[in-house]
Amino acid sequence: MDTARDGTAGTPGGPGRPGGTAAGHTGGCACSDCPHGVRTGRRRALAEFRRRRDELAAGEGVPPALAHSSGASRQWVSDELLQAAHTVAERTRAEQGLRLRGRWWRTAAAVWGAVAVLAAVQTLTALSGAGWTTARTAGLLAALVTAVALTAAARLHRARGGALAPLTGEDNRLSTSRTVAAAWVLLSGYAVLVLAVELAAASGADARRRLLSGLDLAHAAGLLTVLALTCAVAVTVRRTVALRVRAQRLQKVRADRPRAADLLTDDSGHGSFTDVQYVLVSGVALVFAAVRLARRPGELPDLPWGLALLVAVSALTYLAGKYAEGGRPVVLSVVRSREAGDLDAPIRTGDDIEIRGSGFVPPGAEAPDRLARTTVRIGAVHVHVPLVPVVGGFANPADTVLTVPVPVDVEPGRVEVQVITAAGAETNRYTVEVQD
Repeated sequence: MDTARDGTAGTPGGPGRPGGTAAGHTGGCACSDCPHGVRTGRRRALAEFRRRRDELAAGEGVPPALAHSSGASRQWVSDELLQAAHTVAERTRAEQGLRLRGRWWRTAAAVWGAVAVLAAVQTLTALSGAGWTTARTAGLLAALVTAVALTAAARLHRARGGALAPLTGEDNRLSTSRTVAAAWVLLSGYAVLVLAVELAAASGADARRRLLSGLDLAHAAGLLTVLALTCAVAVTVRRTVALRVRAQRLQKVRADRPRAADLLTDDSGHGSFTDVQYVLVSGVALVFAAVRLARRPGELPDLPWGLALLVAVSALTYLAGKYAEGGRPVVLSVVRSREAGDLDAPIRTGDDIEIRGSGFVPPGAEAPDRLARTTVRIGAVHVHVPLVPVVGGFANPADTVLTVPVPVDVEPGRVEVQVITAAGAETNRYTVEVQD
């Protein structure tokens, strides 16, 4: 279940600003027409779900009429938790949609904040004795043009996170490859804008020739190589992931919302070596290129071939990691589930079976409403895997083992067992013998 930090109460935003609270909506407000009410409603639903889950895990609250049947009580508990999980999921989607719509002005504020920092740095360096130059004016004008373009894009895509919309993948997570490629595109475009402004302000033919020579391949070869490589990696990764998902060799579950941590983690939220090294190496190279541009604003950043090769190795490592990750879920064995004191016997209708394998719970599908989508096909009958709560989580379904009952509608004889995960991927078919 999503446990991201919620907004703090009593922190009104500005007039018309997403995230602001309406007058009088304070304390325990849970109305659906204000941001604070949406956040409060989600917190309450999540707290109620956790309380109910732990209560049922301890055996409390189960109707006495079902206590004599473990199968009936388990199914009742699963249905109760599923209804509560759907309520939490609806509240979570409402809150995340609100946050996403309010992010466009935050991204715009970050862009204009960067422009303000650049102006302050330019002013301080000019006052230190270097004086104000045409290159400083060109840098500020180029930054203003870039900020206006990014703000317009953020306003246009305000329903999808503002300026972050082009960086968000189909799974609603920030894409590492797109973000790195966008950073290089932004730096390259800014450098060309600086040169264009300087060229427009140049008065002599010699000055114009010198500025035009700054665009020569001798200066820009390393930068263009890295730019082309990172863009190619972004396109290749998107195509690779799409093909692997369609071929069921990779399981993808849509995230609630994009997060900054997506750049450094995998779909399950764990740190990813390939992503971290790609962001780190590319970030260092970007800083170097930005310093070169600041020292020599009259030409494109001259990226040394050694640094360009380092970025290339990092990009290829990231790409290889994308090819290696994931895998199709697989059923390794199916056995009859035996409780303490039960006799050994063949599988019959009404018995519980234990399906052992791997990949039954895709990364990012740990929320109860998504766990409940796990289905087992036994012959021609589809059995939804029941949720079995324990304090703090669920014992069933798990990534390596599932426990489901064999319905009475299953015909005796040899039947095939197949698991369908929350991502829609299907496992191999495993044949078992069901007795009368």
